Amino acid sequence: MDKNSIIGIVLITLIIIGFSYLNRPSAEQIAAQKARQAEQALRDSLLNAGQSSQTAEGSDIAHTKSYQPELHSADSLVSDSAAQARRMADLYGAFAVAAKGDNSKTILENDLVALTIDNRGGRISNAILKKYDSQDGSPVTLFSSDESLFGFTLVTDNQRVVNSEDLYFIPQGIASDTAGNQTLVMRLLTTGEAYMDVIYTLPANDYMVSMNIAPHNMDSVMPYNMNSLTMHWSQHLRQQERGRQFEERYSRLAFKYHGDKDIEELSENKEDSETVSSRLQWIGFKDQFFSTVLIADTGFTAAELRSIPQKEGQYLKHYESKMVVPFDVTGNTPTRFRIYIGPNHYSTLSAYNDESLPKAERLQLQKLVPLGMKWYSWVNRWAIIPLFNFFSRYLSNYGLIILLMTLVIKLVIFPLTYKSYLSSAKMRVIKPQIDAINEKYPPEKMQERQQATMALYSKVGISPMSGCLPLLLQMPILIAVFSFFPTCIDLRGESFLWADDLSAYDSIFSWETYIPLITPYFGNHISLFCLLMTVTNIAYTYINMQNQGGGEQFAAMKWMMYLMPIFFMVFFNNYASGLSYYYFVSLLITIVQTTLFRLFIDDKKILEELNRKANSREKPKKSSFMERLEKMQREQQRRLREQAKRR
Repeated sequence: MDKNSIIGIVLITLIIIGFSYLNRPSAEQIAAQKARQAEQALRDSLLNAGQSSQTAEGSDIAHTKSYQPELHSADSLVSDSAAQARRMADLYGAFAVAAKGDNSKTILENDLVALTIDNRGGRISNAILKKYDSQDGSPVTLFSSDESLFGFTLVTDNQRVVNSEDLYFIPQGIASDTAGNQTLVMRLLTTGEAYMDVIYTLPANDYMVSMNIAPHNMDSVMPYNMNSLTMHWSQHLRQQERGRQFEERYSRLAFKYHGDKDIEELSENKEDSETVSSRLQWIGFKDQFFSTVLIADTGFTAAELRSIPQKEGQYLKHYESKMVVPFDVTGNTPTRFRIYIGPNHYSTLSAYNDESLPKAERLQLQKLVPLGMKWYSWVNRWAIIPLFNFFSRYLSNYGLIILLMTLVIKLVIFPLTYKSYLSSAKMRVIKPQIDAINEKYPPEKMQERQQATMALYSKVGISPMSGCLPLLLQMPILIAVFSFFPTCIDLRGESFLWADDLSAYDSIFSWETYIPLITPYFGNHISLFCLLMTVTNIAYTYINMQNQGGGEQFAAMKWMMYLMPIFFMVFFNNYASGLSYYYFVSLLITIVQTTLFRLFIDDKKILEELNRKANSREKPKKSSFMERLEKMQREQQRRLREQAKRR
């Protein structure tokens, strides 16, 4: 064997030894593998015993007599028990005593919620909201034991990693005070005197439950330098409402940074994740109308968040979160949490803000209710919601409440509506003069046509923007209402006329067949309030078009105006029937207003007034818009003259 061959064999041998060394199992992996082998051997022995028993029962008498069970001596049983105890101690350390137990359940409840706490994991495994009904008429269940996981990671004295959800806690009984507040202590024992309590307190008539983790002498069985606790929380989000597509749009994983007034959200329509290294105040698993929010009093120092949409089935989303919180293993400072399990009701969530704190340090849970963008959400906060709450205190029929709200809103914006109509009437009566200008100046002389038109406007004292400005001022109210009704939980389950739920679409006709381009956007149903809104919108468009001039240049615009209501029908068919009902009533009132305006506003008098201003010696005051427009025209003329000189 030559020198190169010997070197090659030595190198191959070293590589194999190094690879084996680097890929050797850790002590934890060896222990886990031994535990799995022991559990599998136990299952196999039980299975073999069951099969032998079934064989003996089904055989003849002679075979039954020949069957003899295997006997174990007392010494062997003691030896097996001791070996199993050693294995459990190796796997769980001081928590071996809690590795087995009875998975009983304890219920904490008040008039609003019923919470089930499991012995295994000491966690809230089931949450029921008593005041709200699901689609089958039973109380809303936010999650059950097989739909959620919650626990924290513990490090044992022999450097094993144990999950709390694999350990059994012992309930210490429910204690109630004179105010009706209930407290439950779930105790996690160890082999020594150390133990850890998870303390739940459910106040009377409240959705907020507190959860405190209080260790006692745990520094004797856990690393003394352990100063943080890793937690994990996941949940399958149930579909609670009738329209899946619409509910998915409002279901999101939300979180709030400590010291920030706004909240952040993961994407609602695609898989999304976020790794957070800054301090978080809370994390929320949000549905359209309900949320579960985990609030850390000291904040989460880091977190990994993930949202996974579920395309079909009974679940909308799968939420996952891993968090790190400060932890005092000595027990001098308990780790405190609060868990909100309840509705996305704006006033209820706002009540949890501590007004003594700066806005950035308050919980701001009310922002789980989407009220729209900042430039119009203030309308909902300061006008729509207070108005809705005012009528709700005195009336129980939400259809009547929406009607009264519509009347009040139309009354408030009536001056703007009147001014807009008056401006359009002025433009209408001078239309013959505008047509004369257009005939005098062909399209090739567009600049002269514009100058003549602006001169006419200035002469009679009309601003083209006077009709648009009132409409623009109404836009925040119209869009704010659009954001309010689909997220108003007060409308959930409330019926009016044929609509059995004003927070969902009111289907009068539906079908099962999937129709491309229709089912994904329009749905497999027809909503009656949406249909009425569409018909009323077409009628209103027809009334407005009667005052428009003819000609080919207006033909395309008219067709577009008639197509817009059809587009709105496709868009609103899946929306809340309460929203379609509001727009339907609002359009009816607008038609009545327009009819009354035409009865009491005389076009001849308007034309006489405009002619009087035009013939008056007093020069009419120009609006700022007209002044800017004339200045732009003069600047454009100057540039054209300079270009002509250069040529």
